[in-house]
Amino acid sequence: MENVNTDERKIRRFSNYRILEHWFHVAGFFVLVTTGLVQKYHYLEISQWLILKTGGIDITRIIHRFAGLLFFIFIMGHIIIAIGGIILKKWEFSMMITKRDFQDAVENIKYYVGMKKRPAKCGRYNYKQKFEYWGILLGIIMMGISGCALWFPALATQYFPGQIIPAAKVLHSSEALVIVLIVAIWHMYNAIFSPEVFPLDTSIFTGHISAKRMEREHPLEFELRNEQKRKEEKYGVHEQLDQVNPKFPT
Repeated sequence: MENVNTDERKIRRFSNYRILEHWFHVAGFFVLVTTGLVQKYHYLEISQWLILKTGGIDITRIIHRFAGLLFFIFIMGHIIIAIGGIILKKWEFSMMITKRDFQDAVENIKYYVGMKKRPAKCGRYNYKQKFEYWGILLGIIMMGISGCALWFPALATQYFPGQIIPAAKVLHSSEALVIVLIVAIWHMYNAIFSPEVFPLDTSIFTGHISAKRMEREHPLEFELRNEQKRKEEKYGVHEQLDQVNPKFPT
């Protein structure tokens, strides 16, 4: 296939809404991790110092609960918007894990050990991004449900056995650590320390990605965009390829 515009031309990948959404998630994650870990490890000196700086353990708990509630509401909004866009056919479900993702993972392992000459050709999101997304999203949902049980134990035990409270405490705490590790190790590496993006992947902050990088990391999406551009030129539709395309989530 002919390569079209493989220079450093910038392609619009994320809308302003997605950029703001990401900033909110960063801020919410920081508040929840900070106020949550100081409660879990309250015996540490730094935890006691932070608790005192926030006004005491009661204030720390209030901040954590309402930050969690707001965060959970935004996550539910994210899910509703995604489902609505798919139902209305405004974009494809590009985050769905399919059989192809597992095949891509196997192909890339073969590439890493020298058994293949080229890595797997991925679309808008590769298998690593999908696994990370679903791992965090499902974890947040479980934390939201268990957090509500801990916040309103009397209400929770009206409908479920009393054992639900200690189980929710273990689930909430353990899942929080899992998400922190996923973000701290997997996400931070891919967004900052990976040789492909070092010192920082700026696409989610600027909304743009270079055509050269898209061709390298998301070749199927790159080919689709070029095919759409050729059709636009052929039929006289002069739309900017660099604008967010309706076929891709905004």
